Amino acid sequence: MSRDSGGQSRASGGQSRASGGQPALGNGTPEQVHLTWGEDPATSVVVSWGSPARAARPRVRIGQRVIPASEHAYTDEVTGKTVWNYHASVPGLRSGATYAYVVTADNDSNARDPFTSTFRTAPTGRAAFRFTSFGDLRCPDDAEAAYTEAGYPAGTVESFQPLFHLMNGGLCGAGAAWRGFANGSQFSAASRPWMPVPGLPGPAGPQSYLARYALPGDEAPDATGRWYSFRVGTVVFACLDSGDITTGAGGPAAQTRWLERTLARARADASVDWVIVSSHHAACSSAAAGCYLGIREEWLPLLDRYEADLLLSGHGVGYERSFPCRGYDRPAGRMPGTDEPVETRRPHPVVQADRETIDTSQGTVHLALGSVAGSREGSGSGTGTALVRPPAGRAAIEDATWSARRDPTGGYGIVVFDVDPGGDAGDQASIKVSCYRSPGAGPGALPADDLVQFERFTLVRPRADRRRDRVRDDATAIRT
Repeated sequence: MSRDSGGQSRASGGQSRASGGQPALGNGTPEQVHLTWGEDPATSVVVSWGSPARAARPRVRIGQRVIPASEHAYTDEVTGKTVWNYHASVPGLRSGATYAYVVTADNDSNARDPFTSTFRTAPTGRAAFRFTSFGDLRCPDDAEAAYTEAGYPAGTVESFQPLFHLMNGGLCGAGAAWRGFANGSQFSAASRPWMPVPGLPGPAGPQSYLARYALPGDEAPDATGRWYSFRVGTVVFACLDSGDITTGAGGPAAQTRWLERTLARARADASVDWVIVSSHHAACSSAAAGCYLGIREEWLPLLDRYEADLLLSGHGVGYERSFPCRGYDRPAGRMPGTDEPVETRRPHPVVQADRETIDTSQGTVHLALGSVAGSREGSGSGTGTALVRPPAGRAAIEDATWSARRDPTGGYGIVVFDVDPGGDAGDQASIKVSCYRSPGAGPGALPADDLVQFERFTLVRPRADRRRDRVRDDATAIRT
């Protein structure tokens, strides 16, 4: 057993023999420990982990409570080996409180000094909080390399001490990258929930993703963890599986119906100010990965109808922010080589002056946070243009009139969101958004430890309770 510089255990596999020549239990030492929110982030979390071999009586201890873990195993399609994963759901917690916990098993080789960490539950009501987000890490399919590359961004998350982190997809296949990524990010993900969305599935589909993460059920039996929502304070987060409509592998009907119910419920709630959506694939990105027509057709009309504030995505390389967008321009695309007009449903920027304060009640802002540990792939088709990819067939080109700011620098980046619910006397809620990047870091190079802030802006929108009060006052005035 060895430990990395952050004190996290890195277990080795294999079996020994007990006295008398009988096979001993396999190595059930916990590794890859990470947290996700439970059904209510103010009162519940889920502690998840893996082990090199099957664990005996895997469990979590919090104070005098012992919470048994459920087992989720699958066969990796690359290695052919069984991968063991465990989840312990911890309900009945106090909001805004800090807890210490222990993860262990009967065959934990560190049983005398088991894995320990802490977490903090979400606040309730109109409370301020911080969260962070970035896109996929593009970790190589090598455990040690993925461990190293995941460690730098995870350390950056820890430097900002958010309540939780949104991970916009990128790992959903198979092989050694999963273990390396999970162990490399453990020192952050074991201390605060990392809430993911699926990336590109491997040949066997998202089984490794679904086995490793236990996510809120959210009254969505069709989702099986691929899409879900949760609420913290005055913000509702909707996390989507964009593979449904970008690969052409399946229909998005169930997910789209769920998304509409989720958005409608959020906007009908006078205690909800913000709606933030997370998706691996982007609707607005001029990186080589492009924009996805399926997202524009299926989901953007719902984001318009229910005034979603942000759509966060990964997949592309680099950072890009749109103007607030609502509706679409038609026809705005053309086919490469022929300039034949084609419908791309290009999002319409309702504001085209770049400002430090952005009112998202006018339109949704798209943030493509990109691949945060890779080199720049280049633009879609040239400066100011973007590729629009249908589920099948050739991509079209459009002028990226929606693009407000683009940063194609290599290395990794992170965006920090500080939610301010607004004071009693104010009519607006706000989110301060700070965008950082690591300088340099080309292919195969390690990212630098220092960060550069390259953009900062503030999102504002009328508080939902104040808006409802004004509507009631106006109705009363009309009646009298």
